[in-house]
Amino acid sequence: MKSLVLALAFSLPVMAFGDPAKPNVVYILADDLGYGDLRSGNPEGGIATPGSDQMAKEGMVFTDAHSNSSVCTPTRYGVLTGRYAFRSRMKKGVLSGYSTYLIEKGRMTVPSFLKGQGYHTAFIGKWHLGWDWAKNGKKVDFSKPVRNGPKEKGFEYSYGHCGSLDMAPYVWVENGMPTAVPTKETGRTKQESKNGWWRNGPTSPDFDHEDVLPNLTRRAVKYVREQAKNEKPFFLYLALPSPHTPVLPTAGFKGKSGLESAYADFVTMTDDTVKQVLDALKEAGVDENTLFIFTSDNGCSPEADFAELERQGHDPSYIYRGHKADIFEGGHRVPFIVRWPAKVKAGTICDDTTCLTDLLATVAEVLGQKLPADAGEDSVSMLPNLLGGSGQPLREATVHHSINGTFAIRQGKWKLIDAPHSGGWSSPTPAQKALYKDLPKIQLYDLEKDAGETQNVSAENPAIVEKLQALLRKYREGGRSVPASR
Repeated sequence: MKSLVLALAFSLPVMAFGDPAKPNVVYILADDLGYGDLRSGNPEGGIATPGSDQMAKEGMVFTDAHSNSSVCTPTRYGVLTGRYAFRSRMKKGVLSGYSTYLIEKGRMTVPSFLKGQGYHTAFIGKWHLGWDWAKNGKKVDFSKPVRNGPKEKGFEYSYGHCGSLDMAPYVWVENGMPTAVPTKETGRTKQESKNGWWRNGPTSPDFDHEDVLPNLTRRAVKYVREQAKNEKPFFLYLALPSPHTPVLPTAGFKGKSGLESAYADFVTMTDDTVKQVLDALKEAGVDENTLFIFTSDNGCSPEADFAELERQGHDPSYIYRGHKADIFEGGHRVPFIVRWPAKVKAGTICDDTTCLTDLLATVAEVLGQKLPADAGEDSVSMLPNLLGGSGQPLREATVHHSINGTFAIRQGKWKLIDAPHSGGWSSPTPAQKALYKDLPKIQLYDLEKDAGETQNVSAENPAIVEKLQALLRKYREGGRSVPASR
C-alpha cells in the first residue's frame, strides 16, 4: 500500500454501522481489456485512454487486481455472486449464446442484495451467464420471453445480449423479452476482417454490430440521468462487449488511439464510454457519492494482434506473462480503478491484492450489513483499502482458474500453478505435451522478484509448495475461502 491517506480510516467505524446516504454503485466491466491497455496501469502504453486516466486521477488505482478466471463467463459469475465459478457447473470454458442459466436459483447476487437494501438495479450490456430461451421443439421462439436471466437474478431493469458479440443469436432482450424477432442471418469471416469478424447467426432488425457499443453507452448515460432524479439509490452493472471481437471502432475513433491498430482504436472508444458515464454522473450532481468501478473480465485476447501492437511499442499484458485464457498473470491480472470522492482519496494507489469476487462483500460492508453464510463464499470487502488501508493484506489468498480448468493460488508474493503448462492459449498449451513433459508438474513463482513468471522456484521451496497446495485443497473442498461469519 502506498500513497494512501491513513487519516481517512477514521470513517471506517461509522461505515460499519451503515451509511444513511447509501452511495450509488456503477460497475463497468470491459471485455478482454488487458492490464497494460490503460495508461493508468502501464505508463509505457501507447493507447490514448483519457477517460480512465481522469478517473484514476480522481480515484484509486489497484495495481494487483485479478479476475477469478481468465475467460468471460466464470469471471462474470464471480462478479455477481462473490463466489468462484469452479464451485458452479462451470468447470472450464465459457457458455454460448444459447446456453441455459448458470447462476443458481435462490443464490444471492449483488443486484438481489442491493435491491433488498432499497436500490434500483440495472443491467446493460453483455450477459454471458446463460438464460433460458423459449423453445418450440428444438427451435428458439424469439417471440416469447426468456427465463432465468437478469430479471430473475435481481435486476429490475435489464437490456442486453446473451453471449459475446461474436456469438449468435444477435438479439436484444429487454426486461426478459426479445425486442424483435430475427429476420436475417449475418456473419463476417476473418478473411473479410482480421479481428472484426463474428459467427454467422440469426440477427434481429434492430441489432447492428457496429452500433452495439454506442447503443449501450447511450442507454447507460440515459439510465444515470433518469435515476439521478429519483431519491432511490441505484446500481448500474454496465457489461461492455468491447474490446472483445468483433473489433469495430466507429469512424470517429479510427486513428484516435495513437497507434495504427483497430484494436487500439476500439480500446480508446471503450475508454470513451467510461468518460461519458462519468460525465453523466457529474452533470447529474451525483458523482460525489457514487462508488464507480472500472475493470475488465480477463486479459487481452490474441485477436488484438500482439505482433502489430508490439511493433508500435505496446504490450496489452504490460510486464506480465500470458494473456486471455492463461493461468499466467496476463490472463487474470486486470485494470481496476475506483472513484468515490466522498470516501476515496483522489490520486491514490493500492498495491494490496483484490479479486473481482469482492464486490458483494464490499457493498455489504458499505451498507453495514452482514452476508448470510450461503452467500459471497469467496468475497472479501475492500472497503478498508478504499478508506486508506490498514497496512495488512485483506485476503488470505486468491484462487484463479484458466480456460481449461487449471488452478493457481496466490498468497503474498508467492503464486503456485497446479500444472506445468499455461492452462490456456500461450505456449506451452495443455495440448503441447512435448514442450512440458520434462518440466516440474508444479510451478511456483516469487512475483516480487519475478513478475514475469520466468523462473520456476518450486524445487527450491518445497515447504511453500506444500503449504499452498494444502490451502488450495482446503478452499476447493471446503466450499468457501472466507469465514462464514463476517
